[in-house]
Amino acid sequence: MYKIIGADQKEDGPVNGDQVRKWINEGRANGLTLAQAEGSTDWKPLSAFPEFADTLAGHTPPPVAPPRLDKTRAEALANEIINRGFTIDIGRCIGRGWDLVIKNFWLTVGVNFVICLTLAASGLIPFGSLILAGVLIGGLNWFFLKLMRGQKAGFEDAFAGFSLAFLQLMLGQIVMSLLGFVAFLLCILPGIYLVVAWKFALRLIIDKRMYFWDAMELSRKVVTKRWWALFGLLVVNFLINLLGVIACLIGVFVTMPITVAAVMYAYEDIFGNQPVQMPPPPPAAIS
Repeated sequence: MYKIIGADQKEDGPVNGDQVRKWINEGRANGLTLAQAEGSTDWKPLSAFPEFADTLAGHTPPPVAPPRLDKTRAEALANEIINRGFTIDIGRCIGRGWDLVIKNFWLTVGVNFVICLTLAASGLIPFGSLILAGVLIGGLNWFFLKLMRGQKAGFEDAFAGFSLAFLQLMLGQIVMSLLGFVAFLLCILPGIYLVVAWKFALRLIIDKRMYFWDAMELSRKVVTKRWWALFGLLVVNFLINLLGVIACLIGVFVTMPITVAAVMYAYEDIFGNQPVQMPPPPPAAIS
């Protein structure tokens, strides 16, 4: 006999092994579901019970959304990154971006082209660019991030911003655009500083499910420590894309994915390791 921790964090059971196997086959329990065998005081995932190994075989646990990185943990993450130090290797970022695009040429070029085309089309709608730019850019970043991490990525991932973080991506882009514009009006240098300092904000929003202002602050605090290095990467990216434009305009559709990937590699080098310990996801169980 077994007890099960349900999705409501309450105990269900005791039930026999056949019932547990039925729940596994129905998708109501999986290897991550916590269970307690009769006569034991320990709670263990079902994957730790040999008697359920055959039933669990072929049943993949559902993906668990990462916990939102709130303000407190964002500040801890910023301090952790700054204290351990980091570098932005411009040549290595571009080199890895090149390798990624060449390895997935038609996919990366195609996805980037579709997003650019969608962004251009949104400009034909009143306030369309203002509303959709952040969501589409965030989705494009998400696509490249999955590809870099060895995960399966497709065209649908480039539009994941609509389902994963629509409101925060939209608000983030609007606020950054407005504040950046004001900074440029007051003085050009603060505007340039903020554009670079907030470069990772949309990436943090969609990758770590952050609120837009917390993401902007985390990006600003961390980037400020290596502002010139990131500025240098963006300048080199601009020159690469300029060469793409000179190459009969068509070349830019190849250079743009490379430069997007280069910035994503810089992001991954800095934030990807998640040095702040994240809480474990809640156990999946009976729904």
